[in-house]
Amino acid sequence: MMMTLASGVLLGLSCGLAPGPLLALVLAQTLRHGAREGCKIACTPLLTDAPVIGVAMLFAARMAAYQRWLGVISLAGGVFVLYLAWDTLHALHPKAGSTSPQPQSWLKGITTNLLSPHPWLFWLTVGAASLARAMAQSWLDAVAFLGGFYGLLVGSKVLVALLAARSRGFLAERPYRVLMCVLAVLLASFALLLFIQGARDLIAHPTGS
Repeated sequence: MMMTLASGVLLGLSCGLAPGPLLALVLAQTLRHGAREGCKIACTPLLTDAPVIGVAMLFAARMAAYQRWLGVISLAGGVFVLYLAWDTLHALHPKAGSTSPQPQSWLKGITTNLLSPHPWLFWLTVGAASLARAMAQSWLDAVAFLGGFYGLLVGSKVLVALLAARSRGFLAERPYRVLMCVLAVLLASFALLLFIQGARDLIAHPTGS
């Protein structure tokens, strides 16, 4: 069980700190609205991954047949992340007060995670295989793997949100604008990567299932 837990911890930490739309959104929401909103984004995999895992366990062996649908998900995710980039670019400084829009962190986080191919690709490949091996040993091993994975996946992003929140109150308006522009560029870059990945999947599998 310890080996299974360790594998979940290592995979969760690597996925939690890997650059991607969700991590960039954690930073953006934290700087705009505070640590609580960033932590909401960090926790969204706990709400969205159950159907992803279910589909992955059923269809991991036939992933190539579903590559076209991953392409569609990537394109849709690119559109949404591009919208997030635009929203971040036009963010007001926290001291601007009452004109700041509602955070809508749950909606943004859930939509971003469901429309990102990264959770799907992870669970259709290494995630499904690792969970299947754990389940073959015992249900306790499966619980240990999932606990280790999500503990570090969510925990690492929560830690990023808390660290970012410490600097939020000290940012003057100009540095804040520069930082939000950087985050907007990062989000736009992730959107472009999603567009490219989606186009490649659709071209490579023109008739998918």
